[in-house]
Amino acid sequence: MIRKIIKIDEEKCNGCGLCISACHEKAIVMVKGKAKLLRDDYCDGLGNCLPVCPANAISFEEREAVAFNEYAVKMNTGKNKKSVCGCPGTQSKEFKRNTENKYTYEKTETYLNQWPVQIKLVSPNAAYLKNASLLIAADCTAYSYGNFHSEFMKNKITLIGCPKLDETDYSEKLTEIIKINSIKSIIVVKMEVPCCGSIEYAVKTALKKSGKLIPLEIITISTDGRITE
Repeated sequence: MIRKIIKIDEEKCNGCGLCISACHEKAIVMVKGKAKLLRDDYCDGLGNCLPVCPANAISFEEREAVAFNEYAVKMNTGKNKKSVCGCPGTQSKEFKRNTENKYTYEKTETYLNQWPVQIKLVSPNAAYLKNASLLIAADCTAYSYGNFHSEFMKNKITLIGCPKLDETDYSEKLTEIIKINSIKSIIVVKMEVPCCGSIEYAVKTALKKSGKLIPLEIITISTDGRITE
């Protein structure tokens, strides 16, 4: 069908991330520092993202696109009653198996304060990085340590990654983030496995290149879910 939908000019996009916050349907994501329309059926065509873009990189166009899918959006944003997602700092719901081998809901706390969280997807110019306290974590740590949200993520901007799987050096991206933002503190949470040493090295390298003195704490999690240092 032909319908009105947003168009993002990558050349104009400065990677500020304001459009992501403005889009209630979470139809926009950041890819390599540029805003991208995630899926056509997530975009309702109302354009809440247009007025917040400081670079005028977003406009409307009429083109062939699948219809807006309200159900898909609810699943994507966590607004469906069966969703396991939650809003930052509020109660969320998770599945729990009961004695009759059926799932019930249990309220938990989540402290995720921004999106995206992957280091390689985060824009150094994102507004949420201003005056932030950073948690930079190997992605396995959240699965290994049960109280990861409440003990590490609260009041932090969380950046996660796996240097081994991403096959990249995060130091360049982290250097840029530290240089252009007033970062208050950095906590690195990594696993005890050897490959996790790369994420600690990337942070220390970024701090050195930035020339800034920022409080840094390194926490190591064992494979059986204990803090070892």
